[in-house]
Amino acid sequence: MRVIYAGTGDIGLPTLRWLLTDPGIDLLAVICQPDKPVGRKQELTPPATKQLALEHGIEVRQPEKLRTDLEFFDSAAPDLVVVMAYGQLLTKSVLEAPRIACLNLHASILPRHRGASPIQAAIREGDEESGVTVMYMDKGMDTGDILLTHRFALAPDETGGSLHDRLAEAAPSALAQAIDQLRSGLASRTVQDNATATHCGKLTRNDGRIDWSLPAACIERQIRAYDPWPGTSSQWMHTNSPLTGKLLKIFPPTQVIASMSACDSAPGTVVDTAGGTMTVQTGQGLLRLLSVQLEGKRRMDASTFLKGNPLPKEAILQSTT
Repeated sequence: MRVIYAGTGDIGLPTLRWLLTDPGIDLLAVICQPDKPVGRKQELTPPATKQLALEHGIEVRQPEKLRTDLEFFDSAAPDLVVVMAYGQLLTKSVLEAPRIACLNLHASILPRHRGASPIQAAIREGDEESGVTVMYMDKGMDTGDILLTHRFALAPDETGGSLHDRLAEAAPSALAQAIDQLRSGLASRTVQDNATATHCGKLTRNDGRIDWSLPAACIERQIRAYDPWPGTSSQWMHTNSPLTGKLLKIFPPTQVIASMSACDSAPGTVVDTAGGTMTVQTGQGLLRLLSVQLEGKRRMDASTFLKGNPLPKEAILQSTT
């Protein structure tokens, strides 16, 4: 089967490796976003999908806009275009280019979590499961008919990073099953229920600012969901303290303390530092922090942080407003 792969994100690397090695696949080209400046030195860096393709002698194309590369699709005459974390919407002309279909591998159980951040959304919203949906693409944002879905349960300590890796590893088998069904003529099409769809936008660092007025369980999920990106943080609001105004990054795991009753302190107040941990009042319940990083310092456990930064009574972490 003649296939063009369009993908930029690292989540698609296992799928690309499968396409490169499966004897039934003739991989014609890899399409990805242009190289971008990365790091403090802003060195121009190619996507990992480009590097992998070039290592195997596969043509790589990086158009600023995919609609400018329509002649290539016509001349390549693909049976399938496979898309995973590419970063651009496909135009009608591209969608109609392959003989069979354009298939998208989406990192959620559609129609739940359409959009740019389904991995983080599943954890943040307390979903019990996630998975990879193989979808026939149309001109909407993750609105096409579903071919199949591979599901699995989320772990209680699931993070954005761990779920990303699990979804990446699940994608090749989902795609292989979908292609087998297409070859045999048994592939189904299930229209998505738009009434049950949810949407999640592109995340920024500001999304990681903690609102301590939320329940402790919600904040605990946010901290796991946004690890490693965009991370979660809050700002110290002491009076007459060297910590005033500095950001504190917070990492999983954290603990929702059911055995401690809520107090009258304002959300964001550090109400207990016993045992080398920091317990913070939230809008509903208490959250114990175990691993933190003060702005400009290295990551450390809460016990080490407290030894170097003794907190005044009723120290406050700022809630977003």
